[in-house]
Amino acid sequence: MFTGIITKVSIVESAKERGGSFFVAIKKPKSWKIKLGDSISINGVCSTVKNISKNSFEVEYMPETIKKTTAGTFAKGRVVNLEKSLTLNQLLDGHIVQGHIDARGKIIEIQDVKKSKVMKIQAPKKVLALIVEKGSVSVDGISLTVIETKKDWFSISLVEYTLNNTNLGVIEKGAEVNIETDILAKYIYKILKKQIHAKKN
Repeated sequence: MFTGIITKVSIVESAKERGGSFFVAIKKPKSWKIKLGDSISINGVCSTVKNISKNSFEVEYMPETIKKTTAGTFAKGRVVNLEKSLTLNQLLDGHIVQGHIDARGKIIEIQDVKKSKVMKIQAPKKVLALIVEKGSVSVDGISLTVIETKKDWFSISLVEYTLNNTNLGVIEKGAEVNIETDILAKYIYKILKKQIHAKKN
């Protein structure tokens, strides 16, 4: 479990297919202590540390993860957001993020607003059904507040700090991002759906 507050930005050192899985090595932040089996959010994807070397750590992605996320596009030099898993003595500054990506979205517009940016992200309808204005959403692992929602997109605002401390500061129009909707919205949506179905029957 994570908070969506990115603590480090790093780069992909290598990415290769091996035995039907996709293995990605990430440069290890100097201040981080990492052990085998640790859960780390990489661009919002909950990833388990498989191997550790002096300067990097390696994670493995299965075909299902490649299908639903942008992990399959990770290549050497790619800038990625990192967050270690939440502990009980941490403040929940963002919102509850599981690291279970719902879908990939596409950045269709980037607008500069003084020192901040507003981004429009195209997303599947099933995902947009769980996103509400002023609600929370995770984009590439970053906890963000939704500004507006429409039929096939939603928008977010990025303040100067977020632009300087995450990969969204260098991302370009047309790029794909990982989207995770609020877990509370998922539960409420499912409960209401069951209630409506029960009334119809």
